[in-house]
Amino acid sequence: MTEDGGRLRRDAVAVYGLWKRDIVRFWRAKSRVVGLLLGPFFILVFFGFGFSDARFGSVPSSLSYLEYLVPGILGFTMLFSASFTGLAVLSDREVGFLKEILVAPVSRTAIVVGRIAGGATTTMLQALLILVLAIPLGFRPASLSGVLVAVVFLVLVAATFIGLGLAIASQFKDTQGYNLIVNFALFPLAFLSGAFYPLSNLPLPLRLVGYLNPLTYGVDGLRGALVGYSERALVVDFAAMVVAAAVTVALGAALFRRVEAV
Repeated sequence: MTEDGGRLRRDAVAVYGLWKRDIVRFWRAKSRVVGLLLGPFFILVFFGFGFSDARFGSVPSSLSYLEYLVPGILGFTMLFSASFTGLAVLSDREVGFLKEILVAPVSRTAIVVGRIAGGATTTMLQALLILVLAIPLGFRPASLSGVLVAVVFLVLVAATFIGLGLAIASQFKDTQGYNLIVNFALFPLAFLSGAFYPLSNLPLPLRLVGYLNPLTYGVDGLRGALVGYSERALVVDFAAMVVAAAVTVALGAALFRRVEAV
C-alpha cells in the first residue's frame, strides 16, 4: 500500500471511529436526549394548540398554525442540538481526549469530518423523533417525497450549524465562554428565522437581518417540503443552505486546524 493510501485509510478509520463514538454516546445518554426533546415538544404542543386560530396575512388560511409550526420546530431543534457538537469538543479537551486525537497520525480534516458526521447524525435523529411525535398531534406531511426532501434540508442545517459550532469552539479552551456566546446567539437565530411567524411581520431592519440568517432558508425549505408552503422557491432555499453549509464547514475546518494539542 502506498503512503497516500495508508493515510487515506487511517483518515477513514478516524472518521468512522469519531462518528461511531458520537452515536454510542447518543444512545447511552438517554436522559440528555429526552431533555433535548422535551423543550421543542412542549413548545410544539403549547404554541401549536394555544395559537391554533392564529392567522398571518402572508400564510394561506388553509394552513393550520400547527402545520406552519412543525417545520420551524424541526429547525429550532437542529439549531440547539448542533450547538452541542462544539460543546462536546470542549468537553473532550477538558478530559484529555481531544489531545489524544490531535496527536494521532490522522489529518485534522478527518477529525472535523468525523465530528460533523457524528453530530449531524445525532441531530438528525432528534429532529426525526420530533417529526414522529408531531403526528399524534395532528400533523401530516404532504407526501413521502416531501419527507425525503426535508431530510436533505435537515442535513444541510446540521452541517451549517455544526460547522459554526466547531468554529466558535476552536476559539475557546473551556465550556463556560462557549456557552455564554452560543446561548446569546441561539435565540436571536431562532426568532429571526421564520420558525414561529413570518419574517414579514417584523420591522424592516429585523427582517433584513433575518434574511442573512441561514436558518431562515432551512426552515423555509423544510416548510415547503413538508407542507407545500414556502416563501421562496425550494431551489433558492437549497442553494442558500448549500452555500451556508460550505462556508461554515470550511471555516470550522480552517479554525480547527489551528487548535493546539495541549
